[in-house]
Amino acid sequence: MTRLLLAALALLAVGATPITFHQAGADAVDAMVHVFYTGDGTWRECATADCHASNQDWGVDSMTYTLWLHWKTTQDPKVVPIMDALVKTAPSYPEPCTEGVKCSSWSDVPEWDSIAASREYEITHDPVALQKARAAFDFVEHAQVFARGACPAINYQLADGGTNHLKTLETDANGVKAAILLYETTHEQRYLTAASARYAAIRKYYLDPKVPLYSVYVFDNGTACEQVPHRFFASVNGDMIWNGLHLYRATHDDAYLQQSLATARAIDEHLSDSRGIFADLQAENDIVEPLVEAFYELATERHVQTAQQWLLRNAAVAWSARAQDGSFGRFFDGPAPTAVTSVWQSNGGFALEVAAAAVAPKTTVSTTNDWSGAHFTARDVSLTSEPIAFDGSAIALIGTIGDNCCEAGHARVIVDGVETFDQSGIWQNKSSNGRHVPNAILFAWRWPKAGHHTIRFLPGTENAKEGGAYLHLSGYSVLP
Repeated sequence: MTRLLLAALALLAVGATPITFHQAGADAVDAMVHVFYTGDGTWRECATADCHASNQDWGVDSMTYTLWLHWKTTQDPKVVPIMDALVKTAPSYPEPCTEGVKCSSWSDVPEWDSIAASREYEITHDPVALQKARAAFDFVEHAQVFARGACPAINYQLADGGTNHLKTLETDANGVKAAILLYETTHEQRYLTAASARYAAIRKYYLDPKVPLYSVYVFDNGTACEQVPHRFFASVNGDMIWNGLHLYRATHDDAYLQQSLATARAIDEHLSDSRGIFADLQAENDIVEPLVEAFYELATERHVQTAQQWLLRNAAVAWSARAQDGSFGRFFDGPAPTAVTSVWQSNGGFALEVAAAAVAPKTTVSTTNDWSGAHFTARDVSLTSEPIAFDGSAIALIGTIGDNCCEAGHARVIVDGVETFDQSGIWQNKSSNGRHVPNAILFAWRWPKAGHHTIRFLPGTENAKEGGAYLHLSGYSVLP
């Protein structure tokens, strides 16, 4: 009987024998490969056989990152042939786009891909992987169509700003990480120079004015640059922690280290539910692996005790919130998903178990996230509905991801009179794989003990990326 089958049976068993994080990490990787890897150098974007498979961009790249993290912490030889196959199918980028040349590529995509190729090279030592990592990075670094506008030190997501004039930290935070990885591999100064310059620009334009967290969006209309407040993606904040740690390693400038530590503390303090579990908001257009990877480095290389505690606390509850196929949902403190999961939703849970296995392999995974007694209430809820008032210790809001597929429409969430610190709220209509996903968990929140609580919603503030206001719930589950 395979470890994967044992894990699936454990999900259904009542009072099953607890396992260690070492076992949980191994089982998580088995499930990840079984559910999402196709066997031919690509990853499925969701947990069904008919889902689109690819080896490009942030969702599937996050699976490659997680597989690398597993290899980094275990040297598991089974990873090598998968990475060999991924090298072969990894995208090969052409010469950078120049002025007057039509350029359809988004600027963040090559940066995600460059990181994946560098990770593949670290394991396989295949020169093709290194060449692909270089070309992907240079495609953005030397382009003439992204670094424009009123703040050309940061890149547009689309050539010349496209139609929405959006600049996203997904491009530049990943660009810094891609450059650092290439510097650490090749020792070529140009990569460190590029990383340092981009890091400084990020601090200028994306850093929140009051807390050491980075919002992910800036709009540049050619005259002025305006940050969208409090869009604190896990991916880019994780990147910036990691970037600071590695720039400190390369330069010995203590400011980088202190900035990384400050961002990590702010994530722990501000981006959690009332039980201290990380709350990853929106629908699924963010990935959590970079944040887990950053906390892993803090825990193991900098010996930051609170980082280790963050990993173990989140990994323990996430282990109790797996789907029957062993994949993870987006909300670690929520119920196990019954809807189809995606790579965007699942990568964080997989990475957490891998990291926890590395830092505390013999520690028993304590079950602290039992939703078996939850009661579901079927109720259509929109932005004009009365608030949801209930007595209980947790709530999960259920609806369709991509209800009006696949981008515009979001809502702000007010928990007991206070808006979530990450004001992403619920971006319901964003479906990264272009599917309607009914019965999905759109939001989950948990308290240390039962009480009377109220959840209400406000229209999302309209902008050219997230669109206008939208919310449509089919019901909610309450845990007594």
